[in-house]
Amino acid sequence: MLQSLSIGLLSFFLQFFGHQSDPLQTMPLMDWQQQAIFAMPTQGDPTVEKIVADYLQKLSRQGINTELQGVWIQSEWAELANHRSQIPASAASLTKIATTLATLETWKPDHRFETRIYHTGSIQNGVLQGDLIIQGNGDPLFVWEEAIALGNTLNQLGINQVKGNLIITGDFVMNFKSDPQVSGALLKQGLNEGLWSFVVEESYQNLPPNTPRPQLKILGEIQVSPLIPSEAQLLLRHQSLTVLELLKQMNIYSNNVMSDILAQSVGGSQKVMEIVTRVAKIPPGEIQLINGSGLGVENKITPQAVTQMLITIERRYAPKITLNDLFPVAGLDKKGTMQWRNLPPGVAMKTGTLAQVSALAGVIPTKERGLVWFSIQNSGSGDIVQFRADQDQLLQSLAKHWTIIPPMTHSSLKDVFLGDPSRNLTAKN
Repeated sequence: MLQSLSIGLLSFFLQFFGHQSDPLQTMPLMDWQQQAIFAMPTQGDPTVEKIVADYLQKLSRQGINTELQGVWIQSEWAELANHRSQIPASAASLTKIATTLATLETWKPDHRFETRIYHTGSIQNGVLQGDLIIQGNGDPLFVWEEAIALGNTLNQLGINQVKGNLIITGDFVMNFKSDPQVSGALLKQGLNEGLWSFVVEESYQNLPPNTPRPQLKILGEIQVSPLIPSEAQLLLRHQSLTVLELLKQMNIYSNNVMSDILAQSVGGSQKVMEIVTRVAKIPPGEIQLINGSGLGVENKITPQAVTQMLITIERRYAPKITLNDLFPVAGLDKKGTMQWRNLPPGVAMKTGTLAQVSALAGVIPTKERGLVWFSIQNSGSGDIVQFRADQDQLLQSLAKHWTIIPPMTHSSLKDVFLGDPSRNLTAKN
């Protein structure tokens, strides 16, 4: 019997007979306690089986080998559709589901990565007589807006010019560029309006009206150092968005650099695998990762393992965190990978794409079956655009079969504020 089915039934019996509170209390969308045991929807669903069979036949008519496709659909109580669901298949960016789970297991949701800013020498008449030192600590979303805010804070501290060098140490990534010479050059540009390009000016327009334009000239060179100079003094601590906000942004845009940085912060792809197999109780061999992003067909996960990771996230962190907080939701999040998709509103999901791989996994909140979990993993010589269209149609057919619980009118997470000056803390704070 399904692992999730047995867990769900055990949870129900405990609740039904008045034992401890249900660990899945945020999961059911029906009033399970008031239903007779024999009325629980534990049976399969011939309509869903036919919808999936029709979907696979359509792929076959397009000349696509159905033996390369994986489909798994389950409710809390029953297996609903199964096609090669226990065979590892290229997961593309469904790999980011594993990175998401491993990150939540490693860092608290409100954790912020700190980029520390040091200096050598004194500050005299607006001029820093020494070097400005940037120590990165794994912030995966340090972009133009963050650099602008940092430059303004340095101006407010009385620094308008750096006579020495800009020294980069640690894991400092800017605009998703991890080469320290490149990230240092981008930071130098962002700190000084006089060096701005059109792209920086565009990012500046995302900031609140009347945001100052930083004027920080660095006269020296960009240097890379493994260590902070012993005489350096801490000047500022720049805090990233929270881990929860970072994960949502990573998944909305399916950002490969962000996911690889977060996987590295956990300990690398092998550590990610170790965490998710243990926490989600995934059988050995059902997940094989070479990185945290999904780039490369060597990242393989079975459809059942994909849904098991999603189920684990929903159960383990509820009620404080739901999948809606971590992944794009159709009808609410319309940027990134959700553009040009025709998906039923209210479905939280993750997409995945490589040259010959297209994947879609998530959860459908239904009135009849509670939460229904699915993973569709396509590979082969098919047209990626057509793969996506067929996936969307499969989800739409399921939506017509069930009554989908309407989504919230707005995302549960507030819009992120890139370039928030309050995240620049002085050494005294």
